[in-house]
Amino acid sequence: MAEKDFIAGIRGIIFDYGGTIDSRGTHWSIIIDKAYRNAGIALDPGAFRDAYIYAERELARHPHIRPEHNFLDLMRIKIRIELQRLFEEGVLDAATVRNINEPVARYCYDFARECADEARPVIETLSGRYPLVLVSNFYGNISSVLADFDLLRFFPTIVESSVVGVRKPDPRIFTLGIEALGMAAEDVLVVGDSIGKDLIPAASLGCRTAWVNGPGWDDGGKTPLSPPEGAAKLASLSDLLHLLK
Repeated sequence: MAEKDFIAGIRGIIFDYGGTIDSRGTHWSIIIDKAYRNAGIALDPGAFRDAYIYAERELARHPHIRPEHNFLDLMRIKIRIELQRLFEEGVLDAATVRNINEPVARYCYDFARECADEARPVIETLSGRYPLVLVSNFYGNISSVLADFDLLRFFPTIVESSVVGVRKPDPRIFTLGIEALGMAAEDVLVVGDSIGKDLIPAASLGCRTAWVNGPGWDDGGKTPLSPPEGAAKLASLSDLLHLLK
């Protein structure tokens, strides 16, 4: 699709949050692994993957995260769960678990804040041109996270999975975002980092899509998904300003 054809008719934008705004398109498993290494812990990839998945599922099953928690609070809880798993599996000893929770969580928080600081002027500029909606798989505290990073003011409507009861890749979560914009799907641009969770379900509804293309999740050797036909490929969020000039 030619650039002028891609731009024509876009009237609103739906943003993903995690991986799109807060990590430059890099999957959070990669960042957390770097945080462990920064703390002096080089984990076996299989052990790390197991702990990462375990913590994600634990957070989805039980209400560890409260609405008032910011991203640092969230990461302290998530890393604590990962470390407990690594201790129970005999990967780390108790002293290591006690000592590295805070530095690992703080590394992740500082990284996310740096990315949010970079993303803010882009989102602020676009918010002056288009109505914006945030659609995110999150834990019930996305408003607190956004407020802490000074991003909440740009998203008058937030569709959060734990609140609405629908999770990506179910296209219905994007339908809620489209309905909030009050537009036809073909007039909406969806910006995300995940082909499977953001781009494909949004495109199935008729939305246009833009892919923030960073290092992705190790899917265990499965064939990588391809972005939908016509999807814009972004090296960074700032590319949106050039695309939508």
